[in-house]
Amino acid sequence: MRHAPPTSANLRQFAETLLSIAMTFILVDLLREPQTLRRLVLMVLLAVGAQALAALVLYTLPDALAERTLVRLARIGYPPGGVIRYIEDNPALDERAIGTWVDPNALGGILAIAASMITPQIFARRPVLRWRWLAIAVAGIVTVALVLTYSRASMLAFAFGLLLIAARYRKLLMVMIAGFVLLLFLPQTQAYIERFAAGFMGADLATQMRIGEYTDALRLISRYPINGVGFTGSPDIDIYTDAASMYLIMANQIGLVGLGIFTTTILSVFIYGLRAWQQAHANPEIDAIYLGYHAALLTAMVNGGFDLYFFRLDFQASITLFWLLVALALASARLARESTLAPANPPLLNEVR
Repeated sequence: MRHAPPTSANLRQFAETLLSIAMTFILVDLLREPQTLRRLVLMVLLAVGAQALAALVLYTLPDALAERTLVRLARIGYPPGGVIRYIEDNPALDERAIGTWVDPNALGGILAIAASMITPQIFARRPVLRWRWLAIAVAGIVTVALVLTYSRASMLAFAFGLLLIAARYRKLLMVMIAGFVLLLFLPQTQAYIERFAAGFMGADLATQMRIGEYTDALRLISRYPINGVGFTGSPDIDIYTDAASMYLIMANQIGLVGLGIFTTTILSVFIYGLRAWQQAHANPEIDAIYLGYHAALLTAMVNGGFDLYFFRLDFQASITLFWLLVALALASARLARESTLAPANPPLLNEVR
């Protein structure tokens, strides 16, 4: 916090971020039972499934009715108006699903992470739910809601998560190929494909704005490469710290040294998880949750390349989620390494009839 006096909000958010990071160490130590990790997957499946369903319902409502419904949340901090979002903030273009979130990109990131966590349950030998069809239904609802956020970064990140899952469950690769072919040739999806293509070619306004942000971020990094400029703003009036990339905003604020420490830490998490790959596969109780947590973390890392909310201080829920994923990936890998081939407990809801 170097170039301006920190406000009380800056200090609170900075402290909350440190607590989120510290939580990783606490959770890794506490999460020592496979059933605990399985229950967390179940909680994500139900909670995010409900959020995705709410997003779909609000998306189908008339805009005025959806806005009146959402602004009733203003008493708990939700914006009092202007909450319906459109592509490029242009009402003439398609509406973007937001659920009860404010930012469709943030919602897209959460849905992509959750979908990566849930998908292995469709193929698991010991799913957390007895009813596999329910996992399929929730994954489908979450994926449809993700598509309707029009968050290209989240969709791309989800694709990377699916590729990791497909390395274990080869049937998923065939499903992905079939889905990709349908997206390419269905008349209803052509506008969506064109938007993706425009993004890759830098032909739309949103992508051009991001390219401008990336250029400005590189200028700031070139001036303050080692330690960055801190969390209270830029010392130069011609540059700013925000950029639509977690990695660039890290380099802006904590410098290349901080970014290097972060990158090394996350790579270490994946290396530790990779060493448990075979042990996890040998234990059907852990296999799917281990894979889901690592796929979710990979999804978050890819998404972070094009969005900033996993490090921007005023997105505390997203920051906490990211470090929770780190803890869950580490804990699941450790349990896989420590596991034996003894018979596992029954699936979590087998006794629910």
